[in-house]
Amino acid sequence: MIGTSRASRLLAVALLLIQYQSVSVYGRPMVRQIRSAHEFDRLVEKHAKETGLPVIADFYSDGCGPCRQIAPIYQKMAKETGQDNAVFVKINTQAVPELSGRYNVRSIPTFLFFSDGKKVDTMQGADANGLQQRISSLVSRSRQNNVIMTREALGEYYAKVDPSKDAAALDSVYAKCADMNKSSKINPDKLCMSGAAVQLNRRLKQKYKERVETKPRFTAEDRMPSSGSESADKKKEDDSSSSASAGSKGKKADPAKANLHIATKEELMEELENRLEAEAEAREEEMEEEDIFAEFEHSYVQSDFPERVTIIGGGPAGMSAAIYAARAGLTPVVVAPPMGGQLQGKGVDVENYPGLADVTGPQVVSAMREQAATFGAVFECEEVLSIDVSSRPFKVHTNSTEIITHSIIVATGAESNWLDIPGEYEMRGGGVSSCAICDGAAFYGKDVVVVGGGDSAMEEALVLARTSKTVTIIHRRDAFRASKILAQRVIEHPSIHVKWNTVVKKIVGEKILVEVEGEEESDSVDLDNEEMFVTGALLSNTETGEDERIDCAAVFVAIGHTPTTSFLEEIVDFDEEHAGYLQTIGRSTKTSTPGIFAAGDVSDAVYRQAVTSAGSGAAAALDAERWLSEEGLGNEEAEFEAELLAELMADDISNKPADNYNAYDDAGVNVTGMKESARVEF
Repeated sequence: MIGTSRASRLLAVALLLIQYQSVSVYGRPMVRQIRSAHEFDRLVEKHAKETGLPVIADFYSDGCGPCRQIAPIYQKMAKETGQDNAVFVKINTQAVPELSGRYNVRSIPTFLFFSDGKKVDTMQGADANGLQQRISSLVSRSRQNNVIMTREALGEYYAKVDPSKDAAALDSVYAKCADMNKSSKINPDKLCMSGAAVQLNRRLKQKYKERVETKPRFTAEDRMPSSGSESADKKKEDDSSSSASAGSKGKKADPAKANLHIATKEELMEELENRLEAEAEAREEEMEEEDIFAEFEHSYVQSDFPERVTIIGGGPAGMSAAIYAARAGLTPVVVAPPMGGQLQGKGVDVENYPGLADVTGPQVVSAMREQAATFGAVFECEEVLSIDVSSRPFKVHTNSTEIITHSIIVATGAESNWLDIPGEYEMRGGGVSSCAICDGAAFYGKDVVVVGGGDSAMEEALVLARTSKTVTIIHRRDAFRASKILAQRVIEHPSIHVKWNTVVKKIVGEKILVEVEGEEESDSVDLDNEEMFVTGALLSNTETGEDERIDCAAVFVAIGHTPTTSFLEEIVDFDEEHAGYLQTIGRSTKTSTPGIFAAGDVSDAVYRQAVTSAGSGAAAALDAERWLSEEGLGNEEAEFEAELLAELMADDISNKPADNYNAYDDAGVNVTGMKESARVEF
């Protein structure tokens, strides 16, 4: 008893401390982090019942480049939309795989849209414009559906437009409307509301040329962030006040004080947990906002003068070039989406980069980016579409900007190769992927396939083995081309199996009708929204020619990369012996076009390692610095400011008064020096 009493007192003290903290703990965060499937289910149900707000869910993972690209945009959209219009959440597929499996999330980022407790739309990929359009449409739909039609209003309507309808007929019409919202949790009172009421009203207007008078289901106060919890708290407070008044000998309860002595231990524990969780979410949101601010702090701002160095690419080569160029005072502009190239998608630890241990690819890229920003590099998070070298300085065209620059360092790396077999293109996003760290968590506890035999394939398989039931590697030879240590780990892993001398002829899938949450029987699927999902792969043995089908939920293609250099065709010379690679002059990073330099995998057809890419990035920055000096291209903005200052000083000197001018003479005062005054006195 003593221990229980002491625990209750400690809980009461904790609650009192929390009560007098900032009121922000009561409001929901701008973008809420979902930690469990149960939490998500409660949130969707709560807003379907208590606020009517739609819910937008972002399925992501920490190592996904496109996820990192869209994250600050998603946060910004949440702010612009407003908490009284929609609820925004994010779900880490690696932390909550149950939700990924439930909603068939096969690639990330994937956005799901919920209204009235039901999933109404899905979007895959980091398309900011598409996401904004879907959010606007969902919010508009939510406002339109925020209505309730009462049985009384329907009776008055029919009495006016069709008096022949008896009570039984009216009850039948109303019941059909109520049955369209079949969930007993969301519509326990069998009311005609939301989209069902809107649809019924539309049909009645078509028939009788008039609408039934409806009323808002939720008020503006209901849809505010803290309205639901505050209403519940207020009700509890009112009930508690009534109970306290009955046993307090007529003393009036103080509303400023919590009635903790009335609450049970379980209620205190639940309230404490809720408030601590709200505090944690508020702190997390604040940290995210700081990260976003830090990202924009080093963003590129267009200048009236040409840039000296523009670096295209955000991997090890681009970041190394940015560090060297920034330390040389060139203030380089790095143009690249925040994906970090191949290293960003490396989910296993980076073990072959000197001085680094127990760090993943995304951590390495993030550290490089931060170091470059520290020395003065600025970033433009856009994709380069083309460059114009018809005149100097050069012009770099991105999705939304044009950068004028004297020199360019190309460090765009390489992009994944594909098999070009039936089913591959059709099911990208439905189980076909080239990034295990991005999409692997979506196949938790399922059988997956990896195609390839190099280091990339080994790394993909090891990442997938953490979460998948089994991993089958398909390799066309009888031995891996990967490094010995990686190959050995794969062969010894109990969840990884290898099929030697085998190729994939076809990826097999089937159309799956997307279920609509909250509906039943024939209404539970959307016939207009069919998606293709991987169910297996057709294999062929290269020695025997025999075909075999294996069942799997995903196929990850890891058969090498091709340099991302197509935008440079007819601008610089390419390596004739290695298709797609840029030709450099001698042992330098110079290309055939003066002022353009190549670094990393775009010009390295032999080694293609992160460490060699970083080295060539440093060399490209040094070559660019020397070339700028030889061409006499300095800091034009600083030179302009210096010339302007010199002109102002020259004007000031020309207007300077004569040396014998004495301002005190103009004032009519005879001023003598201290020595003269002292001599007169003595």
